[in-house]
Amino acid sequence: MAKPAVVVVGADKGGVGKTTVSRTLLDYFSANNVPTRAFDTESPRGTLKRFHPDITEIVDMTTTADQMKIFDTLNATSPSVTVIDVRAGLLSPALASLRDIGFLDAAKAGQITFAVFHILGPSIASLDEIAETAGFMTGAKYFLVKNFINDTQFFQWDQATYNSYFHRIKDATELTIPKLNEMAYEQVEVSSVPFLKFVANKGMNDDAANYSFVLRGYVRHWLANVWSEFDRIRLTDIVGSKPVTRNSEK
Repeated sequence: MAKPAVVVVGADKGGVGKTTVSRTLLDYFSANNVPTRAFDTESPRGTLKRFHPDITEIVDMTTTADQMKIFDTLNATSPSVTVIDVRAGLLSPALASLRDIGFLDAAKAGQITFAVFHILGPSIASLDEIAETAGFMTGAKYFLVKNFINDTQFFQWDQATYNSYFHRIKDATELTIPKLNEMAYEQVEVSSVPFLKFVANKGMNDDAANYSFVLRGYVRHWLANVWSEFDRIRLTDIVGSKPVTRNSEK
């Protein structure tokens, strides 16, 4: 049985596009035939659940009962990957909870694959988050994600200051999520379907849709660029799955 893999996506600051990144991850794993489930911690109403209802469950990660829903079921034979979309402001407390229940020790011992996608905002406050989370990253694959989806400029970052934070964490890796055309992004939001289904011109139940050819093209191009970043870090290898020939870009 494959070792379970847990991917946490989060930030202590709101409005940095973390759920968008979670959605691209779910599409990426789907295209690579990696069995995946997701937990949306934006209880009681979750954005991730709206786009991926079949594989997503809404939980309150601050409660013991919902922590058990997530972590007591990791050794199920399928799915092998669990994506947790952590709501704004909850990343540091969530990581502290993972420490308290012994999850971080299990990851450090190699019993569980643990990856953190930390979505950064443009301000120094986001860099302070790196210092907050550094103590939890032993045994984890840690990715610092610059997300340009909201036209973020990262104008407040002095490179020397950024480097001083970045190098506090051994083996941290940077990722860049490029900007998506605003109208294309809005149309996917209105359609309430995964990016993959929008590109394929399908509704949530695989019924035929009538999305704009132009906007589908923008999303297809953008998603390919996002996935090239996931390919670069060998994400399928990290979660213990062999890459497959993707059939998503028809």
